[in-house]
Amino acid sequence: MATTKLKGNLVNLCGTDVNVGDKAPVVTVVAKDLSEIQVGGEQGKAQIVVVVPSLDTPVCAAETRRFNVEAAKIENAEVVIVSMDLPFAMGRFCTTKGIENLKVGSDFRNKDFASAYGVLIADGPLKGITARAIFVINASGKVTYKDICEEITE
Repeated sequence: MATTKLKGNLVNLCGTDVNVGDKAPVVTVVAKDLSEIQVGGEQGKAQIVVVVPSLDTPVCAAETRRFNVEAAKIENAEVVIVSMDLPFAMGRFCTTKGIENLKVGSDFRNKDFASAYGVLIADGPLKGITARAIFVINASGKVTYKDICEEITE
């Protein structure tokens, strides 16, 4: 079982452990307008999937704003932020923070993404939401980079 830390305390993660070289699971998350976004699998372009616990925290907000700036510089790639935030909250965040260069997807319905990628927090005060992680998936649908942050709050 994979782990991370929350304010120095060990937190277990559950779900399937996806690693570099694996085929990226295809999962559907909910966009801010309630449409669906497909993440993973072969999409003909690179995908950078940034997983955050909630956009409603200073660290996640700063991370998302930074990826919004950097995403504008990347050709033939799509950046998707995934969290457990409700789609309405994600939409409000994007509007107020000027997020235009990336997509946001909520995993609130079934926690399919968190389970398929092994980033669902299994215990502690944040049980049931996503850990902080990044997955890079190439155009052929293989995971080429994975980072589950050692400390959720950083």
